[in-house]
Amino acid sequence: MENPWWHSAVVYQIYPRSFADSDGDGMGDLRGIIDHLDHIAGLGVDVVWLSPVYPSPQDDNGYDVSDYQDIEPVFGSLADFDELLAGVHERGMKLVMDLVVNHSSDEHRWFVESRAGRDSAKRDWYWWRPAREGMQPGTPGAEPNNWGSVFGGSAWEYDPASGEYYLHIFSRKQPDLNWENPEVREAVYAMMNWWLDRGVDGFRMDVIDHISKDTSLPDGVPRPGSAYGDGGPYWLNGPRNHEFLREMHQRVFAGRDAMLTVAEMPGVTVQEAVLYTDPARREVDMVFQFDHVWVDRGADPWLLYPLRLTTLKGIFGRWQAGLAEVGWNSLYWNNHDQPRIVSRFGDDGPRYRERSAKMLGAVLHLHRGTPYVYQGEELGMTNAPFATIADFRDIEAIGQYTQAVTHEGRAPEDVLTVLRARGRDNARTPMQWDATPNAGFTTGTPWLPVNPNYPEVNAVAAAKDPDSVYHFYRALIELRHTEPAVVHGDFTMLLPNDERLYAFTRALGGTTLLVIGNFTGGTVRAEIDDAAAWAEAELLLTNAAAPRDLVLEPWQVVVYRRVSRP
Repeated sequence: MENPWWHSAVVYQIYPRSFADSDGDGMGDLRGIIDHLDHIAGLGVDVVWLSPVYPSPQDDNGYDVSDYQDIEPVFGSLADFDELLAGVHERGMKLVMDLVVNHSSDEHRWFVESRAGRDSAKRDWYWWRPAREGMQPGTPGAEPNNWGSVFGGSAWEYDPASGEYYLHIFSRKQPDLNWENPEVREAVYAMMNWWLDRGVDGFRMDVIDHISKDTSLPDGVPRPGSAYGDGGPYWLNGPRNHEFLREMHQRVFAGRDAMLTVAEMPGVTVQEAVLYTDPARREVDMVFQFDHVWVDRGADPWLLYPLRLTTLKGIFGRWQAGLAEVGWNSLYWNNHDQPRIVSRFGDDGPRYRERSAKMLGAVLHLHRGTPYVYQGEELGMTNAPFATIADFRDIEAIGQYTQAVTHEGRAPEDVLTVLRARGRDNARTPMQWDATPNAGFTTGTPWLPVNPNYPEVNAVAAAKDPDSVYHFYRALIELRHTEPAVVHGDFTMLLPNDERLYAFTRALGGTTLLVIGNFTGGTVRAEIDDAAAWAEAELLLTNAAAPRDLVLEPWQVVVYRRVSRP
């Protein structure tokens, strides 16, 4: 069987409200994206993933959709979208939309009708339930079960007009759709086909492993220090999830060529990912899993844990081995929900910011899987300085701060310390295009302040500097496109117990690649087998001077190639 095109592809994610503003209202838009398509195409990427641009009250920055078949006026119009799609295709790239169908906005006409009364024809399109037996509706503890929302507080919202509660795993303005109802599924499939018929090339599916719930809605295990329980076991990878995705594939994707389906699945296991991405099962092409970006988290969400490189290697190694024969994984450090990787696992100071950004990029991209580049990652953009909770815009950060400080008695500064390091707004500060005011993002007031380091960290400066992070990423992407061992080679982890160096090989036929990344600010020698022979091999890529005897400088990465003769 021929390998799918997306095995050798690289995806670039755009977060529209923060990418480029064409009209000075402080919010990114479609025309701003159109104006910068050459920057994206210049990287050599194959796919553009567009975070939600649908009409939305923007309670969760567009992940609360009020109309699935139109464009949010702040971003532009369907005509603008069609022009963007044509521009992407003209440059030889594909465009993937964000699909947000675990929940809708409470302002979507489906929910408005569902909320109209218990006898509404769409009542069962959402999860409506009465209060606990024997309890007064609307009073504390009367919710149908004890599930806590991901964004803080209860996962149930009381509706006084009908005397019932509706389920919202996320914001109260994001009611969960009831996928048990076949009418819901048919409406979703019709919408997806509408976009594909328009020319879209696939979907990244937001929290798609949440769509099937345990219909008995049991209480979750109480969370320490919280009034709420953990409902995750009853909504993650639910009993009908595989069935729903197989049905989606049959009703939407079967018979279409060159589509891409990416399933965001918090909590998915390697074993489940094999099932979801096995081509013979016809569910999805690849998963977005979270194990590696949860590596620095512990039992207490309000403590920062240092990176243990051995743990990170164990996670990546497990996924590489588990999907070696069947299935496919997404490779990412950054997206709209993650802090900037150079601040998280690298060194974002002036001396090593660029070098560590390059090292992290190379180590990630040279695994088996499809790499994703999040806007600004190719510039080495960093976390932003947030002084107080008033500086944050993200509903998750604000909700969790309120929960931790007001209800759990946490010290505000302790909570802020964690939010500064992990908050999603770190990824959402505006794209840094040039050294003009507001980094060239807008002529108005940006919806979220621009990172003050933009005079040094910006796209214009990066394009002019042949040694920039941008040009290093171009080389990485070119390597994936030209060296088959990067895409198809076997993966072998080296130095699994070393807390300083991340090393592995990729082997295909007679070609072997050696990748070594130094995750420290010190000089480290790679003590690997056959080190002398590797030191004499072809050096394909590095971010510092060529090493002697595999002695790597701080934050250095090296990629060697050896070809054995028959």
